[in-house]
Amino acid sequence: MQIIKLVDFAFNFYIFMLFARIIMSWIPVPDNPTLRSVTGFIVDITEPYLGLFRRVLPTAKLGGAGIDFSPMLGFLVLYVIRDLVITILRQSLF
Repeated sequence: MQIIKLVDFAFNFYIFMLFARIIMSWIPVPDNPTLRSVTGFIVDITEPYLGLFRRVLPTAKLGGAGIDFSPMLGFLVLYVIRDLVITILRQSLF
């Protein structure tokens, strides 16, 4: 049972990091070394995952702005994988 909680926590942590990445894209980061290191960490751990979806789903151009739909697809895939992994763990452990 502990392994399921740990796996669920790991997926939820990564989902939170993706959400933080989205919020960070809307707000300019002040010139603060601590904030820059935190935002750098978040970008470093989320970019490889989001990059997979950006190759498949390019940024949509709407007038002068572009909308990146890769986080939405990333959330969807991550939730599906989380549910599959937890279901498999529950079936194999009990």
